Amino acid sequence: MNANPGGNGTFISFEGIDGSGKSTQVKMLADHLREQGRDVLLTREPGGSPGAEEIRALVLQGDPDRWSAETEILLFTAARRDHMERTILPALAEGKIVICDRFADSTRMYQGLSRGDLRATVDQLHDLMIGREPDLTILIDMDPTTGLSRALSRKTADERFEAFGEELQVAMRQGFHDLAVEFSERFRIVDGARDMATVAQDIARVVDAELQ
Repeated sequence: MNANPGGNGTFISFEGIDGSGKSTQVKMLADHLREQGRDVLLTREPGGSPGAEEIRALVLQGDPDRWSAETEILLFTAARRDHMERTILPALAEGKIVICDRFADSTRMYQGLSRGDLRATVDQLHDLMIGREPDLTILIDMDPTTGLSRALSRKTADERFEAFGEELQVAMRQGFHDLAVEFSERFRIVDGARDMATVAQDIARVVDAELQ
C-alpha cells in the first residue's frame, strides 16, 4: 500500500454505525500489528489530541439539539485539524501505522447527511482544512437495531448521536454503504454481526493483505 502525502506511514480508519464494535476492533487490530513488530498509534475522533478532546466533550455531551448542523461541522473540522497537526501527521512522518476510530466519513454521514443536505459543505471544509483521506477504511457492517441496543447499553456520557434513535442508525448504515461505493479504492466492508474474534480475524486478513 502506498501511503498518501504527509509521511511514510499508513493511515487506517474504522467506520460504522454506533454499536458496531469499532472501538473493540481497533484495539484488537493494533495488538495484532504490534505482535508483528509494527509501530502502531491508536487514536479516535472526535478527539485524539488535547484540543480535539475538549471539542469532543462540547459536541457529544448534553442536549442532542444544542448545536445546529452547521456549527457541528465547524466544530468537528476544528477538532480534526488539531488532531491531524498534533497527532496523525507526526506519527505518519515517523513511519507509524495510525489506526483511527472514526474520521471524516463519520462527519460526512452525521452532519453532512443526517441533519440536512450538507455533504457539499463537509467536503469543502475537508478539502480546505484537512486535505487527507485514510489509506484504508474498514467499515464494520451491523444491523441498526442491534447496533443501537449495544450503543445505549454502554451508558456513557458520549451518547450525543445515539440519542437520535434507530431511524438515524438506518440512514447511517445506508450512507456508509454509499460511501464504500464512492470511495471503493480504500473501503473494505467486514460483517460485524459475528463473534468478536471472527470479526477481528477477518479484519486482520484484510489489513495484512493491504500492507504487503
